Amino acid sequence: MLTRELLSQVHRLEIKTRRLVNEIFSGQYESVFRGLGMEFAEVREYVPGDEIRWIDWNVTARMGHPYVKKFTAEREMTVMLMVDGSASLRFGTASKFKSELAAEVAAVLGFSAIRNSDKVGLCLFSDHVEKFIRPQKGRSHTLRLVRDILEYSPKRVATRTEEALRYLNRVLKRKSRGVSAHGFLSD
Repeated sequence: MLTRELLSQVHRLEIKTRRLVNEIFSGQYESVFRGLGMEFAEVREYVPGDEIRWIDWNVTARMGHPYVKKFTAEREMTVMLMVDGSASLRFGTASKFKSELAAEVAAVLGFSAIRNSDKVGLCLFSDHVEKFIRPQKGRSHTLRLVRDILEYSPKRVATRTEEALRYLNRVLKRKSRGVSAHGFLSD
């Protein structure tokens, strides 16, 4: 059952992080997650008019005549939020637990993703995956992820990031961008 306090906390986080997304990250999202916004597809023979900066010099040297790299545009991204759900999630200062900071980071990244029509998913892990929520689009889904982080109770003490990464690699078929809260929220 959702408590009024938890709903209030999620609402405050939404207001705070939406402002951050709109003011601070405006225009920066693509450079953070997409690089050039292009994904390598193949090489093909050079034809007059092709950009010379896309010449693949290794293939050209092997074949004896110019080849260029062909790219396809990445249209929709999947952002996976990986949160260390071990007992350290309940560690913190007098003003804020790591779980609250993780929820805040998740909200900022989630709202940045949905602003660009991308999907967002969640993987809470310790020494194994404890909770996995498939990526979806939308505000209500992102709010659910934030709520789940805030109300989550760790089941184990240890942390094994590599297990969570192996799991995600097996489960996700599309190319995803993973963001680990463990990296910048460690003890």
